[in-house]
Amino acid sequence: MAEISSNNKRIAKNTLMLYIRMLLSTVVGLYTSRVVLQTLGVEDFGIYGIVGGVVAMFSFLNSTMAGATSRFLTFEMGKGDKERLKDTFSSALIIHIGIALLVFILAETVGLWFLNNKLVIPEGRMGAAHWVYQCSILATIFAITQVPYNALIISHERMGIYAYIEILSVCLRLLIVFLLTIFSIDKLKVYAVLVLTVSIIIRMIYRIYCMRNFSESHFSFTFKKDILKPMLSFSGWDFYGNMCVIVRQQGTNFLINNFFGVIANTASSIATTVSGVVSGFAFNIITAFRPRIIKSYAQENWCEMQTMINNAIKFSTLFLNMLAIPFLFETSFIIQLWLGQVPQYVEPLIRLTLIANCVGNINSIIVIGIHATGRIKCISFLTGTMFLLTIPISFFLLRLGCNVETVYIVNVLSNIFIVSLNLWIIKKQIDNINILSIIKVIVLSILITLLSVILILFIYKSMDEGFIRLIAISICDLITMLLFTYILGLDRKQRNSVNNYILTKLHLKNELNS
Repeated sequence: MAEISSNNKRIAKNTLMLYIRMLLSTVVGLYTSRVVLQTLGVEDFGIYGIVGGVVAMFSFLNSTMAGATSRFLTFEMGKGDKERLKDTFSSALIIHIGIALLVFILAETVGLWFLNNKLVIPEGRMGAAHWVYQCSILATIFAITQVPYNALIISHERMGIYAYIEILSVCLRLLIVFLLTIFSIDKLKVYAVLVLTVSIIIRMIYRIYCMRNFSESHFSFTFKKDILKPMLSFSGWDFYGNMCVIVRQQGTNFLINNFFGVIANTASSIATTVSGVVSGFAFNIITAFRPRIIKSYAQENWCEMQTMINNAIKFSTLFLNMLAIPFLFETSFIIQLWLGQVPQYVEPLIRLTLIANCVGNINSIIVIGIHATGRIKCISFLTGTMFLLTIPISFFLLRLGCNVETVYIVNVLSNIFIVSLNLWIIKKQIDNINILSIIKVIVLSILITLLSVILILFIYKSMDEGFIRLIAISICDLITMLLFTYILGLDRKQRNSVNNYILTKLHLKNELNS
């Protein structure tokens, strides 16, 4: 019990540091997105999103090994074998270098053909699109070889470094916006080069930090079959699942591009940005819980694993819903306030993307538990196929004349089905996991959210649109979610911990005042 309490404190501290990082990133991201959209224009902004997506289409190879790297590094850390941990890191880096070379070849052949022949790029902008494309390739190469270092930081639960480096990243992104406004040459080309430069600087800093703080991060050229074989086997099965995820993500963009044009891609990019910002806060909770879930499995501590999964679902879902509710009610006003204009299609796409992410958030935690086992054949094939099927279904519906929102409704429904499927898989993989306990947490989280929404509806209906209504909804959302979470979402021990913390703070404050 003491160990679980200590782990909870560590998770809380790591979550706080990740929140600081996310808060800095969000504030600057909201500002820079507005300036970039106004400076580039709707057309060039859409080009940047769709062209960068072509490179991302090949990055599923990296996503495949990223999951394997994180799982095996964290697992070995839980086992406590430092020599094997070092060999695992070196093996992972060798594999990622190989992936980077493969992605480079695919991007410069298949991807380049796709850019030139299949994308709908406005006349006269193909040259700038090629600049964006080449910069995206280089940024992707650095991102791929960075994966083992970031996985090592997370496995060591050193989340504080993310907050410190984010301060530098924020400053550099603000510098990008400033330089973008003063350059007179093609701004889309300038933006692509500047984003690449910042990406390289930040990734190099992370690498230097790892090499100075973690002895296992010093690369040694070694091939050990007993390490490489399970990692490649894991990534091999994960390959199909990640390929299907990226096909759904980029396939959605390509369908929208072909049926509705680049303006709809701009709306899709804005919706993705908003949902990414909102979901990022909840993802911080998941990131903080992830190492503990895997380490508890490695140590066969089933009680702790169950507690960590339940708490991760509960707190990340409630926090995500709390942030999403104001956007769901006040989408138009927030976008107008943020960007100064509301591009076509933006409002419904933001709402549907947020709903899809709320469901996907639950799924991502269940997946951590399944990945901890190392046996992912079932989840990769079944859930990957579900992701993949959304594309032909969406294409069929669009050919029938359905609107752009239909694609996102299909994604929401597929996410709901995948959560149910993965609950069955985790029970099949880990006999000691109580599925009913997880379902109870999910239902409770939904109930708390619905109770908050019902109360917020009264404010929404009784006030005119504007800044005052947005503030009123946000305050009501915060109070009701916290209150219902305290009453319904916390168990007795958690409520006692909260009560003791508040009483301790009040006691210290009274002592200082006296």
